[in-house]
Amino acid sequence: MNSQEFLKNLETEIKISKLSPYTLRNYLDSNRKLLENSKKEPEKVEQQDVKNYLAEKMDGRSSSSTILFLAAIKFAYSSLLSKDPTTGIKRPKNEKKIPSVLTKKEVDLLFKFSETLKSNLILKLLYSSGLRVSEIVKLKPTDLDFNENIGWVREGKGKKDRMFILSKKLTKGLKKFIDKNADWQYVFSKNSPLSTRNIQKIVQLTATKSGINKSIHPHTLRHSFATHLLENGTD
Repeated sequence: MNSQEFLKNLETEIKISKLSPYTLRNYLDSNRKLLENSKKEPEKVEQQDVKNYLAEKMDGRSSSSTILFLAAIKFAYSSLLSKDPTTGIKRPKNEKKIPSVLTKKEVDLLFKFSETLKSNLILKLLYSSGLRVSEIVKLKPTDLDFNENIGWVREGKGKKDRMFILSKKLTKGLKKFIDKNADWQYVFSKNSPLSTRNIQKIVQLTATKSGINKSIHPHTLRHSFATHLLENGTD
């Protein structure tokens, strides 16, 4: 089996296992890079090749990156060649970092400095619902119930559906926006979901414009949402 066949078969195994598109992308990328670095056919890749790659290409990278890389290699070789070249390689401890959290005042600043109505609604929905960015891009008008002030995430993390609460303050503006774009298939895009990178840019550019001196990402709003709920006495 040459490298191209190996990667194609790996893609098939990942899809059969119902792993996420994120996992598919990262597992294929990790295995492609290992094969290119070792300059070997997949059957000949050994533990030392994996160690060499870690030492040469991943020195200084985060623990989570190394753990993900090793998981990708283990999955591929266990599934396709019934061997594991990562056996005996010590996994680093996952670094536990306290996530950056915005104050309520900083959240208000983000809303104030958003450039468009669409950006404003995206930021408000990210914060008030606690949605992941990968969930908000796939949200459809039919997933929202404005009478009950609830929404549904379809096949979210772990391929599970779940309900979320719609902020009453947001409902009126969001409904008006959806009615204005009645031919859109998704809440924030017409024919296909926005890229998660698109929303990351909205968050980061708005944060810069507002003068907030923190590293802010879409997930920051999710952490802030949870923190503010706890501060208000929510279990």
